[in-house]
Amino acid sequence: MGSDTGSPRRRELTLIGAGLAGSLLAILLSQRGWKVTVYERRGDPRIKGYESGRSINLALAERGRHALRAAGVEDAVMGQAVMMRGRMVHAADGGLQLQRYGRDDTEVIWSVHRADLNITLLRAAEQAGATIHFHRRLHTVDFDAGYARLIDDRDDQPHDIRFETLIGTDGAGSALRGEMVRKAGFGERTEFLDHSYKELTIPPGPDGEFRIEPNALHIWPRGRYMCIALPNDERTFTVTLFLPNHAAGGTGDPSFASVRSGAEVRALFARDFPDALPLIPDLEQDWEHHPPGLLGTLYLDRWHLGGRALVLGDAAHAMVPFHGQGMNCAFEDCVALADAMDRQPSLASAFAAFEAQRKPDAAAIQAMALENYVEMRDRVDDPAFLLQRELERALQQRHPQRFVPHYTMVTFMRIPYAVALERSEIQRGILVEATRGRTDLAGVDWDALAQVVHERLDVLEDAR
Repeated sequence: MGSDTGSPRRRELTLIGAGLAGSLLAILLSQRGWKVTVYERRGDPRIKGYESGRSINLALAERGRHALRAAGVEDAVMGQAVMMRGRMVHAADGGLQLQRYGRDDTEVIWSVHRADLNITLLRAAEQAGATIHFHRRLHTVDFDAGYARLIDDRDDQPHDIRFETLIGTDGAGSALRGEMVRKAGFGERTEFLDHSYKELTIPPGPDGEFRIEPNALHIWPRGRYMCIALPNDERTFTVTLFLPNHAAGGTGDPSFASVRSGAEVRALFARDFPDALPLIPDLEQDWEHHPPGLLGTLYLDRWHLGGRALVLGDAAHAMVPFHGQGMNCAFEDCVALADAMDRQPSLASAFAAFEAQRKPDAAAIQAMALENYVEMRDRVDDPAFLLQRELERALQQRHPQRFVPHYTMVTFMRIPYAVALERSEIQRGILVEATRGRTDLAGVDWDALAQVVHERLDVLEDAR
């Protein structure tokens, strides 16, 4: 690769943020011979323990696993992951239904705990040669001069550094993005959902084992709100309750405005999630000590300043968590950026190529994540939706190279998100048309439906 400036120091990179994307990118770039230095505002989680209370468990899918394989850390991560075969839907009447994600156990997702994953990646980054500095919060950047000031919040001491190129992997609240926006605008906008979340915990049972089915993502859909639970390898479940910030007029739905105390959340669970209530012995304490987390979608017109600075992952395109793709998308970003840096003659051209490739895909998964929230909280127990799912599986079996379910494309394959969205919209139209007015699939004209599928959908190349 050529040089942007002719400087022999161009093989040095400074990353802001040592979370999941930052530590994975540090591995990939260190393996390619870059001298990588990472600055992180928090303390080292391997020493001081990990911040908790606002960390939805992570669903690792094929895109993320591919990135971990590229970094050589998949085995270490998968040793701590718990398989989830599908959604275990807890109906309001106490009934249970497992809705599989795929056809069999080759098509599953994996629950991973953010802290465990971060620690694994940090160790691997240092082993690959990266240098990581903790307690260094980015304060200001002079992009023209190549200087940045970082602050140690323990004593408010400044630490000035010189840099060639900054890459922001510091999450939705990215300090580097803030500096880039001040420098060049970027059209930054965040659209907040009218819902927030709180994290709770189901501990192991008296026998030290899982209290409920471990190999599923549990979901309690209740219309405009819901509760989910993801398993951890220490036999706990991370529970996340999603509520509106304010109740819609006249609905009587609970909200963060109406459920404020431990007593009020206990009453809510007793009414709407009665089978979950005895599983969460510290419900009141968790509720009162964990602040609610905001849910929003971040949009930027640009992701880079020439070859001087770039943001990726949540720092560039934060999304709501309802498709389980935030981490997977960020990890895919890391691989795409490393590949672009391998191919392009300069960092400026690599950053531009990366942005051109990934921006449409980021916009697509952001849209699909918003849509999936409505599905999770309000459609998973709807008869019309379930019939469409049944037809979807039947068409997949009959036309495996053409009719590939939406969830399969997003989760078990690596086709571009934008392609998955385009095909999903076409397929949804077919499903809605074919099931309109039906209560079952009896009498479906499969030959006529096959013609529609062949006319509207091209053969899809398998990109697993």
